[in-house]
Amino acid sequence: MGCGTSIATETQGKRLETAMKAAILIQRWYRRYMARLEMRRRYTWNIFQSIEYAGEQDQLQLSSFFSFMLDNFTQLNGNGPDLISQLLDPVVDPWLERETCYDLILVPESYTGPRLSFPLSVSHTTALLSAFKEQQSLHARYVLQLLYETKKLLKQMPNIIHLSTSYTKEITICGDLHGRLDDLLLIFYKNGLPSADTPYVFNGDFVDRGKKSIEVVILLFAYLLLYPDYMHLNRGNHEDHIMNLRYGFTKEVMQKYKTHGRKILQLFQDVFSLLPVATVIDGKVLIVHGGISDQTDLDLLSSIDRHKVKSALRFPRHSLEQLDISRSCRQAKRMRSTDSPRPGSCRSHDLFFYSVSRRKRRCGLSRQDSASSSSSSSSSSSLCSPQTPSCLSPRPCPPSPSVPCAMDVLHVPFLDSLSSISPPSPPQHEREWKQIVDILWSDPKTQEGCSPNTFRGGGCYFGPDVTQRLLLQHGLQLLIRSHECKQEGYELCHGGQVITIFSASNYYEEGSNRGAYIKLGRELVPRFYQYQVSRTTRKLTLTQRVRAAEGSALRSLQEKLFAHRSELMAGFQQCDQNNTGCVSVSEWAQVLESVLRLDLPWRTLRPHLAHLAADGSVEYQSCFEDMGPGFPLPQVTANLAETLFRYRTDLEIIFNIIDKDHSGLISIEEFRHTWRLFSAHLGVDIDDRAIDDLARSIDFNKDGSIDFTEFLEAFRVVHKLDNKDQQQG
Repeated sequence: MGCGTSIATETQGKRLETAMKAAILIQRWYRRYMARLEMRRRYTWNIFQSIEYAGEQDQLQLSSFFSFMLDNFTQLNGNGPDLISQLLDPVVDPWLERETCYDLILVPESYTGPRLSFPLSVSHTTALLSAFKEQQSLHARYVLQLLYETKKLLKQMPNIIHLSTSYTKEITICGDLHGRLDDLLLIFYKNGLPSADTPYVFNGDFVDRGKKSIEVVILLFAYLLLYPDYMHLNRGNHEDHIMNLRYGFTKEVMQKYKTHGRKILQLFQDVFSLLPVATVIDGKVLIVHGGISDQTDLDLLSSIDRHKVKSALRFPRHSLEQLDISRSCRQAKRMRSTDSPRPGSCRSHDLFFYSVSRRKRRCGLSRQDSASSSSSSSSSSSLCSPQTPSCLSPRPCPPSPSVPCAMDVLHVPFLDSLSSISPPSPPQHEREWKQIVDILWSDPKTQEGCSPNTFRGGGCYFGPDVTQRLLLQHGLQLLIRSHECKQEGYELCHGGQVITIFSASNYYEEGSNRGAYIKLGRELVPRFYQYQVSRTTRKLTLTQRVRAAEGSALRSLQEKLFAHRSELMAGFQQCDQNNTGCVSVSEWAQVLESVLRLDLPWRTLRPHLAHLAADGSVEYQSCFEDMGPGFPLPQVTANLAETLFRYRTDLEIIFNIIDKDHSGLISIEEFRHTWRLFSAHLGVDIDDRAIDDLARSIDFNKDGSIDFTEFLEAFRVVHKLDNKDQQQG
């Protein structure tokens, strides 16, 4: 009997041991599976963010070129500055100067949307909420009237709003919304509508990227008018009419309000420039959209005439009459031949000049390196012709403009070179402009000090020492900012002294990130609330969500590769001396980074971008085999086609400046002017006959007008696998 018990116990022990081993194996497999999933999630995030910041750099470079052309050139083939001035210094329509111009717009009896009268009441904001939920639009008359009332109110407000929690239990702080109406409605549903009991601070970037920007900003302005003491709006870097050209708000307004769209946009431009730039709660918590620099001065910021800064991308005017051009040319030559770094403070406003001289060349520093570096080398770059990248070593980074170079010079872009001109001490209006730029564009970094935000292209990277210095100087204890998408909707850094809050969920792709908002009570301890707007994500598993976001990110990255095909092929062929069609994985990754400057884990991404040969080398032409043009135009040369693929968005922006009525049609002569601006911006030398041939080829009905939408569609990257799927479907 005792023997039988012993055998049973031994058998039970073996079963338990087997079960434990199985559990350990399952646990190991699960951990590895989750680690791989997390790796995929992280590189997907890095792809999205790198491409987003590359787009912002493109916009800064384009607007810098416009500013310089407008200020310093009397003509560009006879028509340049006139076209540019339509964007940068638009003439205000005299009709808009009339205080009650909106009264001249008739509202038809057939209009079923909300009807507003001022001052607004709760019933009006409720009607707006209901209408927007039902996909209705607000009539142009009421939009103009609401903007006029908002403008009058904002004119009375200071640059920095001071709030107190002594009059309310808690204040809610929201970050970027970017035209996501569903996120705004969800915040109101979860947290309550704006009121005396539920005050809000919305920290900029209300518009662009999303499809409901006009509805979001109308609701925010309506509640601002209804509760001016309990609804507070800070300006973001996208409350800027030049940014709106690239990122969708301008197009959205013109599509929804075709007749009065241009007047509405002009009023938005005024209203955006009047938004306060900062909020302070209880004298302890500073709220700004982007961040700070080592030169941020809240006292100076309080005294600025913020309305003068219509766009942070519009550098204050300079006159070349006071500058010694001959000396600058000599300095430029010396700068090209030297490479000695010099430390200095962060002068982010020079970054806008610098971005033009770079001509689309991305800085070779990684985000970490560029954030931590506070020195620079003296060099210049140009995109007059494609440059062959070295496959042996990364291209050196151009000088950081926010840091004084060898002679503490100001970088001024010319069409064919970079001249460096010794500047006088910056005038007051430049110092004021810089304060606005730093507040709207800067990002925190983990390293000490302040350095140019080379990855984004504007503002500064500020370290924990810069944060602590400003907080101590003004008796503050916390900095809350937005401006950066975070996977969980918020993030703490600088020892908890800086909080990033981002309120647009699914920003890059469905399921890519949560949104969040902060509640601050009298104890000033932040409490975070997360959410995610989704009609489909809840039904997907974590793996399915990661796979969907990863697929979208990889498609965007493949389009980048296709748009830089000639430069990439030149780099690969330089490494492939024997014309085998293959390079090593290391060489392949170095060429991609030297050309694209996206700071991505290329080796990890290789299986998704290129095939391996039998010997383990990369078949580099396989990078481009799954993509092609929208529909080929036989008259377009390969070089011209690639240029158009790469800078399609820039060309569309220049076209929109010319197309005053947004009809989508321009004359062949206007197309030539568009190209002259475009080629001058890029430094691309294209023969006029090639442009004339291209213009004639896309004038399909031979009426002398070009449908620009169809033209741009021809230069859209198409994924061949998508076409196969559509054909099979």
